[in-house]
Amino acid sequence: MERLNRRLIEAQLPEEALKVARRELKRINQLHPTSTEWAVSRNYLEWVTDLPWSNKSNSVLDIKRATHQLSQDHFGLEHVKKRIIEYLCVAKLKGDLKAPILCFVGPPGVGKTSLGKSIAISLSREFHRISLGGVHDEADMRGHRRTYVGAMPGLIIQGLRKCGVNNPLFLLDEIDKLGQTSNHGNPAAALLEILDPEQNNAFSDHYLNMPFDLSDVLVIATANSLDTIPEPLVDRMEVIQLHGYTFDEKLHIAKAHLLPKQIMEHGMDQSQISINDAVLFKLAESYTRESGVRQLERTIATLVRAKCVELVHLTESGRGQNYRSCIRLDDLDSLLGSPTFEKEVAERDSQPGIATGLAYSGSGQGGILFIEATKMPGTGKLQLTGSLGEVIKESANIALSWVKSHAEILKLGSGKNINIMDRCDVHIHVPNGSVPKDGPSAGITLVSALVSLFSRHAIPTTTAMTGEISLRGQVLPVGGIKEKVISAHRAGITKIILPYRNKKDVTNDIPEKLQKEMEIVYAKTIWDVLRAALVSDGTKNAWVAPPYESVL
Repeated sequence: MERLNRRLIEAQLPEEALKVARRELKRINQLHPTSTEWAVSRNYLEWVTDLPWSNKSNSVLDIKRATHQLSQDHFGLEHVKKRIIEYLCVAKLKGDLKAPILCFVGPPGVGKTSLGKSIAISLSREFHRISLGGVHDEADMRGHRRTYVGAMPGLIIQGLRKCGVNNPLFLLDEIDKLGQTSNHGNPAAALLEILDPEQNNAFSDHYLNMPFDLSDVLVIATANSLDTIPEPLVDRMEVIQLHGYTFDEKLHIAKAHLLPKQIMEHGMDQSQISINDAVLFKLAESYTRESGVRQLERTIATLVRAKCVELVHLTESGRGQNYRSCIRLDDLDSLLGSPTFEKEVAERDSQPGIATGLAYSGSGQGGILFIEATKMPGTGKLQLTGSLGEVIKESANIALSWVKSHAEILKLGSGKNINIMDRCDVHIHVPNGSVPKDGPSAGITLVSALVSLFSRHAIPTTTAMTGEISLRGQVLPVGGIKEKVISAHRAGITKIILPYRNKKDVTNDIPEKLQKEMEIVYAKTIWDVLRAALVSDGTKNAWVAPPYESVL
């Protein structure tokens, strides 16, 4: 009891907490050591004395050091680094580190968790990662009440005890994987107080039953998607989007980080293995189609292991001088097998009814998408195939309705009040039917394919487009512009048609070199799209866009 009393004094508890602890210490003195209550009370007092009520780590706000640390650990992610440096500069001028809760959202493998570690290192703070994947009990976050057998504090208080300071950096990993509301409560609701800078200065854990100040704790959350996070929780966080890496960024990451790391982990020397840029680019392009770099690192590890085996066999047989350290492009087929992914190349022949769109997957990967339309004798039916979702099916119906309503202006038939679907059926197909496709991004591509089909004028295969269309012909903005444009450049596309309201995304996210190598057309209405897609080829029968007067 004397030791507990001494530890209470050394812990420098706040007045309210000290009052509760003194009352509990007085109560335990009146209990017999063999009683259950005595053990519960002693365990409670030990938790109270172990918490860092007044212990702080000395945060060093060296902006130059922090900038160097972030640049050394991560390539790219400029907008994320910019936001972090802004926060650090404000904190240095203001004198405290009370800050908004940052939430990094992006596909797997882009460096969300490691970015949190880099921030902790640059601030000289203790780092503690709390994995929220699968947490379905509210008591896991706020602790159990002491009336239960085996009661313990929640993950937040446990993390503070482990760090030993009251100003660590907490990384709430996979916050979008929290369990839903059940008979054990809602763990997401328990985070509302923790993630609110205006409320977390008096966080109350059910086990402690006394307020603990979390205002000095820097909290960073990570998620793959915002769809499963409750709206009140998203409202308390500043969301920063992390995009998938381009091939050029993967090449730099592989050279600067992944290859040296794997060489060291496999016990080899830098002089014993050499992989040039062409091989690394081939690995990223043909063997690992992902948004992050985890699979790329595994593939590099496979190559390093193959060279390890070769070196050991030659050394044991006395032919070590025959070892070749360089891995060439010709060696990849024998070491890794045939390429997993074929390169997307826009080498199709231009035909009426075919348009090239730009796609974006939820994993952060872009790609090109061919939309094929054909017509046949019928009664005006529309058939859609290719594993299409409900949204893209609605876009196809909107596209057909727009083309039918403007058939006379587009000169797709003869006479007034023409109906181009009177004597034909239309079939729209998106190849690669085994892959589900959904989203509004194919709206203008569908319209272009239908106008091309009925006007019998082909769209160049080197022209691609993306954008949503309204029933009145307005071109609406879409997401994933960076991934879409880069994938189009990789596939050999030379001309891209984008919504006008996505111009800022191109200016901010697309490298200048790539912008100069491609022709980017911005469209406000579908008429701008058709003028850019169905270009006049100089022939007598070339499609000519109607003047705006006739459109209006």
